[in-house]
Amino acid sequence: MTDLTFPLSRRGDVLPEEANRLRAEQPVAPVRTMTGDPAWLVSSYPLAKQVLEDERFSLKATANPGVPRQYALTIPPEVVDNMGKINGAGLRNAVMKALSPRADKELDGWLQAEAHRLIDALVGQGAPADLRDGFAEPYSAALHCRLLGLPVEDWRRLMAGIDVAFLTSPVPFEGSAPNWYKDLGYVRERLAAEPAPTEGLLGRFAELRRSPDAADRVGDELLATVALSLFGAGAVSTSSFLLHAVIYLARQPELAERLRREPALIGRAVDELLRVNLSIGDALPRIALADVRVGEVLVKAGELVLVLVEGANYDPAVFPDPERIDFDRVDNPHLAFGAGRHFCPASALGRTHAEIAITALVERLPGLRLALPVEQLAWRPGFIKRLPERLPVLW
Repeated sequence: MTDLTFPLSRRGDVLPEEANRLRAEQPVAPVRTMTGDPAWLVSSYPLAKQVLEDERFSLKATANPGVPRQYALTIPPEVVDNMGKINGAGLRNAVMKALSPRADKELDGWLQAEAHRLIDALVGQGAPADLRDGFAEPYSAALHCRLLGLPVEDWRRLMAGIDVAFLTSPVPFEGSAPNWYKDLGYVRERLAAEPAPTEGLLGRFAELRRSPDAADRVGDELLATVALSLFGAGAVSTSSFLLHAVIYLARQPELAERLRREPALIGRAVDELLRVNLSIGDALPRIALADVRVGEVLVKAGELVLVLVEGANYDPAVFPDPERIDFDRVDNPHLAFGAGRHFCPASALGRTHAEIAITALVERLPGLRLALPVEQLAWRPGFIKRLPERLPVLW
């Protein structure tokens, strides 16, 4: 077993040097996780796609007792495969409708107003300002509060819960369970409130609670778990992506200038910023349910496989000149949203969220740049995302 340990560097502004080396020399490499468990790290695009699309590699099984782990479970095991629980009793239909930008005809206008409201506050405060606390987090959290039917003003308490829920640790820690159940209790209270919620996903869930066909099969605990899991995964993913996108645009102002000149380019630009962004931090984990050959390696049933998205998305065999941000890259089959059965169900929503936010930022803050050397950004250790603790900017 190699001495290579995973995860790689927590810095989100530089592609870890191991990514290119492993892809070229050992695209299925043995590593040790932070728990000390063995795993296979897959870093080339075709092999990453193979693992993500082959249902013999299971996400659900990563929560099973006794399996090798990427890190200790710090949220209840039933949360790990929450999307696998929404196929029955009308839950999947409710969730997919809530995650579709088309379900809310006023969403685009609302997101634009929210983005400009937050930028107004930043401008009023003056530069330098922290774009994480002043824009990325409240903008992303507000969207997910709206989708779920939670009060937008409660965004900060829910984001504070994410700060603990998505820590990665070699061993369980005392605060993880109380943190989860505190926020779960909050969502359950909102779901069971009188009058019943009528907006967003909780509104749809409230209807299911009243249905005699579903009431005996779907409890409040599961409904609240699905809602809270969607908030956490969605809000942290969208806000961390925005922070990484801003770092790229601030360091390469010619990219932002091009978006100001050619606003219709925003769709392709967001896809390219998704490809190059390093926010995922930890690999996508799967447990092999059978012996499967991946490249030159026979992965045995029960072994842990980690898909290194940044390795795949920078694979020069698929993305020529991969470290260059190219808004003219027409063919862009990146894996930022995953692939296969667990392809992110909110991908369209994520793109809409990003396009509106980035358009507003480049239009309103044409001189946007970092307020400190990029080397001085403090990247959070032990977190599911590569996340700068603050992002001070000037404009």
